[in-house]
Amino acid sequence: MKVSGDWLTAAPTQAVCAMLETHGYQALLVGGCVRNALLRAPVNDIDISTDARPERVLEFAKDAGLNAIPTGIDHGTITVVADGIPHEITTFRHDVETDGRRAVVAFSDNVEDDARRRDFTMNALYATSDGTVVDPLGGLKDLKARRLRFIDNAEDRIREDYLRILRYFRFHAYYGDPTEGMDPDALAAIAANIDGLSSLSRERVGSETLKLMGAPNPAPSVAAMRQTGALTAILPGTDDRALAPLVHLEEMAAVPIDPIRRLTVLGGDNIAEALRLSKKAARHRDVLRNGLETSDTPGALGYLHGAETASSILLLRAAMFEMPLMPDALKVAQQGAEATFPIRPADLIDRFQGAALGKALKELESRWIASDFALTKPELLDMLP
Repeated sequence: MKVSGDWLTAAPTQAVCAMLETHGYQALLVGGCVRNALLRAPVNDIDISTDARPERVLEFAKDAGLNAIPTGIDHGTITVVADGIPHEITTFRHDVETDGRRAVVAFSDNVEDDARRRDFTMNALYATSDGTVVDPLGGLKDLKARRLRFIDNAEDRIREDYLRILRYFRFHAYYGDPTEGMDPDALAAIAANIDGLSSLSRERVGSETLKLMGAPNPAPSVAAMRQTGALTAILPGTDDRALAPLVHLEEMAAVPIDPIRRLTVLGGDNIAEALRLSKKAARHRDVLRNGLETSDTPGALGYLHGAETASSILLLRAAMFEMPLMPDALKVAQQGAEATFPIRPADLIDRFQGAALGKALKELESRWIASDFALTKPELLDMLP
């Protein structure tokens, strides 16, 4: 079997592979690029495995006139940039020692050693520069069946890096077959190792959680997280019951996926801190949560927060409070976002100054919003004392 695509045949990628092959070393594309190409999904990152040692990769890149960056040289990784495209090249390796967060590795000449230190069988797929698939562990069969399976013993893989617990749920949301359920051995191993999640940095947990929330439908994976105890371990106080209804409403409304909206529907305590959300993401979540506590109309929400945020609040209300989403609610929110308050400070400056001016403007704006933007400028001015 072969993979194909512009990502593979692109001159920069072929040049990087040739850089290794012309010196007698292997250049095997690996992981996400091969997996996604086989699934006909977009390929974003290009990773290459090789039997060449890191110092040799640096040497070959210099000779080829390519920019090489020793991004992870201690672990065998060199990033080679060709025509602006980064290629992460890592020497075949196997784990010598792990502590659940990081590993001590030794280099290898054997691709099977390299494959066995990876997490899931579908991620242990390689391809030569001409696209020929190399499958050391039978991952191709699992990928075709959309079956997410840990390599060899699930508990061993998890104890090598506890982040793999969260990666399991994320990968299942993107690549698993939802009709087949999840591997019971994997779920049992996850449940037995939940305490390991406490050893992970909040940044790693946050990054993985947001990626999961960006999946087309994360609800089944999040439900499984709850059942194994993983959800409570990373997000205390959360409740996923409204997540599936929210995803359904999003699909019906054809709105773009927003991971923060989905995170908001889970509720929970100190989530921004638990996941080390960026200031922007934390503010966005606060606006959505505050919007849930108001009775603002769709139009008012659109005017106050913009159409996108207003739509998110309306979808969250419907999912969390089991309220029907009115047919034109999102359209009205868009209209509100486009509305322009007809009164300007100059219209009132002859009657009000300073704080009184601001108060009068605010009062008229509130009345205008309450009228669903129907009140005209003369009507608003007539309301003034």
